[in-house]
Amino acid sequence: MLTRPEPPPEAERARAICAAHGDRPDALIEILHELQHELGFVPEAALPAIAHALNLSRAEVHGVVSFYHDFRRSPPGRHIVQICRAESCQSMHSDALCNHATASLKTGFGETSADGEVTLQAVYCLGNCALSPAMMVDGRLYGRVDPKRFDQIMTNTRKGAQE
Repeated sequence: MLTRPEPPPEAERARAICAAHGDRPDALIEILHELQHELGFVPEAALPAIAHALNLSRAEVHGVVSFYHDFRRSPPGRHIVQICRAESCQSMHSDALCNHATASLKTGFGETSADGEVTLQAVYCLGNCALSPAMMVDGRLYGRVDPKRFDQIMTNTRKGAQE
């Protein structure tokens, strides 16, 4: 008698979230957000389970996950650093901040540092335009961030202190 392999826990959790949303295809983005909130990312192993539960193709689910930059495909770093790249922040020299951040963290946007500590993300408006350039670290908003302030914020973040 053939036995089926146990589904990965991510697939089981994805099925439960789909069921909680009534297995409705129109709830796909909400389902993906909830899964990412719980696991920190949207694992590849969850995509077939979501597709099956919602009666969608795996390609449709993959297309949504890959289209929206907010969905992570791998576990994030211990700290999430988001730097605004919108027009207001650009006009206040966020490019210099971005260049400093990538050099300082030794990682690019959309990537996690080699030590797994920091995931760097570009965002397009944090709603802090009056205090440009802005960044957010682990959900905490900072304004008027220049390279020196960036270093201070990151030092405090790694120490577990808040600025």
